[in-house]
Amino acid sequence: MCCVLCVFLKGSVNLLVKVCLSTLSCLGEKKKSCWSAPLERKALSVELHYIKAELSPVPEPCSSLQQHHIKMLNISKLTLQLLPSRTSDRLLQPFWDYMLLNHRLLISSPFFPVLLAFSSYFFFSIPFAALDLLGERVPLFHQYKIQPDRQPTVGMMAKSFMTAFYNHIFFVLPTVIIGMFILPTPTLPRDAPTLYQVFIEGLAVLLLFDTQYYIWHFIHHKHPQLYRWIHAIHHEYMAPFSWSTEQLSIPELMTVGFWSNQDPIVLKCHPMTTWCVTVFSIWMSVEDHIGYDLPWTLNHLVPFGLLGGAPAHDMHHQKPNSNYAPFFSHWDRIFGTAVPLKKKTLKK
Repeated sequence: MCCVLCVFLKGSVNLLVKVCLSTLSCLGEKKKSCWSAPLERKALSVELHYIKAELSPVPEPCSSLQQHHIKMLNISKLTLQLLPSRTSDRLLQPFWDYMLLNHRLLISSPFFPVLLAFSSYFFFSIPFAALDLLGERVPLFHQYKIQPDRQPTVGMMAKSFMTAFYNHIFFVLPTVIIGMFILPTPTLPRDAPTLYQVFIEGLAVLLLFDTQYYIWHFIHHKHPQLYRWIHAIHHEYMAPFSWSTEQLSIPELMTVGFWSNQDPIVLKCHPMTTWCVTVFSIWMSVEDHIGYDLPWTLNHLVPFGLLGGAPAHDMHHQKPNSNYAPFFSHWDRIFGTAVPLKKKTLKK
C-alpha cells in the first residue's frame, strides 16, 4: 500500500512540474511559438498512462490447481443456469428434478423397469415368507392363514424364487437387450406429474391390465392344452405363498411383461407414473399370493369389495375355474366367475 502511494505522489509531482514549465515557457518566450504545447501535452498523456499502469494491480500467477478450481466453478455456474429456475406447484417436482440431475442414466436405462419390478417382488415377499416359516409360533398372524393345513416349505420357496430368477436372467434380460436395438430411446420430460395425474394414469393402467389378464387367464383355463403347457406351472401349489407370485412359464411371463411395459406407453403415462404402477402392481400381486386374509390388506381397505385380494386368489388356486381377475373383482362379478372364500377355510 505504501509503495503504491509513493508511486502516485511521484507521478503527481512530475505532472505538476511539467505543467508549470509548459506555462512559463509559453508566457516568457514571445518569440517562440506555442506550437510546442501539443507536444508537451502528448508527453503528459504518456506520463499519465505510465502512472495508471503502475497503479493497476498486477494479477498474481495462478497455479494449475487454482485454474482447475476456477474452471470447475464456471462449469457449476453453467450447470445451475441450465437447471429449471421456475417455481412449480407440483409436489413431485423436487424429486423429479433430483432424479434427472443425479440419476438420469439409471432411470433412462431400459434395464431400470426390470430391476424395479424384480427387486419389488423380492423385498415384498420376504416378510410373508418369514411368517410362513414361523407358522404357529406367531399366532397373531397365523390366525389369518387361509389354508393353515398347507404350509410352504423352504424347498418350495427356493424352487419358486429360482424359477423367477432363472426366467429373468435367461429370458427377460436378453429380450431387453434386443429391444435396445429395435425400440426408440425414450425421452424424459422436464416436468413432473401431478398427484392427480399419477392417480388417474395409474388407475387406467391397472384397469387395462386387469382386463387383458382376465381374458388371457380365462382362455388358458378353458383350453386344456394352453393350460397344461403355459399356465399349469403357476398352479403347482394349491395353497399359494409369496414367492409363488412369479412362478410362471416363459410365455406367461413374457406376456405379462409385454403388457406391463406397453400399456403405460399406449396410455401416454409419465415415467414416474409407470414406476409407481410397477411397484404397486407387484405389491398387489404378492398380496394376492400371501395366503393370509389379513384385516389391513388392500381388499379390506378399499370399499365395496372392489379388490379380490388374497381370499379371491386363494380360492382360485383351490377352484381354478373361478376368480380369474388379478386385481379387481368387477369382471368376475359381471361374467359370473366370482366365488367367495368359504369361511371354514379361515380356521384350522
